[in-house]
Amino acid sequence: MTDAAADNPVHAFIAQTIAEHPVVLFMKGVPDQPRCGFSSLAVQILDHVGAPFVGVDVLQDEALREGIKSFTDWPTIPQLYVKGEFVGGSDIVREMFQSGELQALMAEKGVALDGGEA
Repeated sequence: MTDAAADNPVHAFIAQTIAEHPVVLFMKGVPDQPRCGFSSLAVQILDHVGAPFVGVDVLQDEALREGIKSFTDWPTIPQLYVKGEFVGGSDIVREMFQSGELQALMAEKGVALDGGEA
């Protein structure tokens, strides 16, 4: 968490959320009803690798939608966090999944249920 997070309630919420949950996807929509193709892809990949995750709908709050971008200095949504660390957006998650890196990361962090074969 940055020093600014202490002064910014949205950043404080984000920091608390990623601290409390092993895998968090800040996304457009919710896991059962993604509201953009990139969020949908990220959900499908996480489901495939067997990683239980919390989806946070950034469309519910404009401050959160903008705050997540400034929190990581990453311009796009979705954003995936594993054990408090920012992993990346949809393209990075897809590339990591295709190469097997995502499955290895989930296994290393102890968050995948089934080994998530590609």
